[in-house]
Amino acid sequence: MTSPALVWLRNDLRLADNPALSEAVASGRPIIVLYVLEESGGPRPPGAAARWWLHHSLVALGRDLAAFGVPLVLRRGAARVQVPHVAADCGAAAVYWNLRYEPGGAAADADIRAELQAAGRSVESGLANLLASPHEVATGAGRSFRVYTPFAKALRARGTPRHPLPIPPLSRAGGAVAPESDGLEDWSLLPTKPNWAKDFAGEWNPGEPGANLRLDTFVEGGLRDYRDGRDFPALAAVSRLSPALRFGEISPYQSWHSVGLAAAADGRLDGSAEKFLSEILWREFSWHLLANELDISTANIQRKFDSFPWRYDADDLVRWQQGRTGYPLVDAGMRELWHTGAMHNRVRMVAASFLVKHLMIDWREGERWFWDTLVDADEASNPANWQWVAGTGADAAPYFRIFNPTLQREKFDPDGRYVRRWVPEWSPECVAGKGRRSAPLLAELEGGQYPAPVVDHDMARRRALDALAGLRPGEG
Repeated sequence: MTSPALVWLRNDLRLADNPALSEAVASGRPIIVLYVLEESGGPRPPGAAARWWLHHSLVALGRDLAAFGVPLVLRRGAARVQVPHVAADCGAAAVYWNLRYEPGGAAADADIRAELQAAGRSVESGLANLLASPHEVATGAGRSFRVYTPFAKALRARGTPRHPLPIPPLSRAGGAVAPESDGLEDWSLLPTKPNWAKDFAGEWNPGEPGANLRLDTFVEGGLRDYRDGRDFPALAAVSRLSPALRFGEISPYQSWHSVGLAAAADGRLDGSAEKFLSEILWREFSWHLLANELDISTANIQRKFDSFPWRYDADDLVRWQQGRTGYPLVDAGMRELWHTGAMHNRVRMVAASFLVKHLMIDWREGERWFWDTLVDADEASNPANWQWVAGTGADAAPYFRIFNPTLQREKFDPDGRYVRRWVPEWSPECVAGKGRRSAPLLAELEGGQYPAPVVDHDMARRRALDALAGLRPGEG
């Protein structure tokens, strides 16, 4: 019997536009697909909300592969141990995977490659989840970029990204005898006591078919209003593709070309398409930072912030986490996050800014909370975006920028529709309030049902600016 090819999938849980899978099928060997739940010695283990998504994505992947007679093997443990063991158990002649750039994952891959090759197995890897390797996009001096705009220009100068690959002819690759697999239920990825993710199923459809449907729906409907509507959380003007990109149920190439084709067919979509593509490039920039910097989930990229006087107040942190700050836009976002595993992008910025600027709590506390509660949290975008808001990161917004959460609500949720959905105890009468008067009015109108602001905006702004003014200039 022909020795099989082993395809090790990670954050690329799809059949279409999957170079590793396509190369394995092209080898003419029967295919076995492997997924390893790495909980040590590799990438950062997924947070609780991402584990919920992973469970359902693996269910969908297993179903899609089974339709072609291709087995999916699940193993839990260190990939350095599991991948060579599975390859030996099934007698794989070759192992295929797509490149990854998390520091822990890349180091593990190098060790696994060496062990497999020492055992006489060939190893092939390809670029699947980024438009370019983070190590191949550099400044004229050969250094990694620290600023988004020149990075985006350099990446665009490489030319149009390749076209997506079709699903390979998997029907020719079935029939391999698979080694023993873990049971997915035994991994306990789903919360039970309590089932805090009970509302997720009404929001999401994990898996490649669901990702394709979301992309099609966005291109056919949401893209038209994306440029002007994406900042308004009550509108359906965002793609909601971030979890699918995070788990690789859809690729950036598929997203890029689907939006580009739509804009080419209808010139009225040009502005929205450009804005969407810039978000794909921002995602690339985050991975560029992760691959070229220190551990950006724990270390300030701007080292002058190492001496910043963060304060830690457990009560304030819990009020922020639970959406009880007394600022309705912040609270609506934090409650949306808890109930759906996601938060509108504009509101994410406001909620994150509130934690680090108004409450002066270290951005790492917020990053850890988002890591655990977002279905789309990945090792690059989550910490890079937190550092951008905090001012500690590369290409950060002016570090002295402090969002006024009341004015942000009045501008981007003027009729209060988004806030009322998630903060039902908030009175619609507050919509008439302006500026500083809006937030204090809430507790008054609701008889104390809605909390008074945890901090006064003007006082918090002055405190943050005073602390920021103390940073030593010239340190990067």
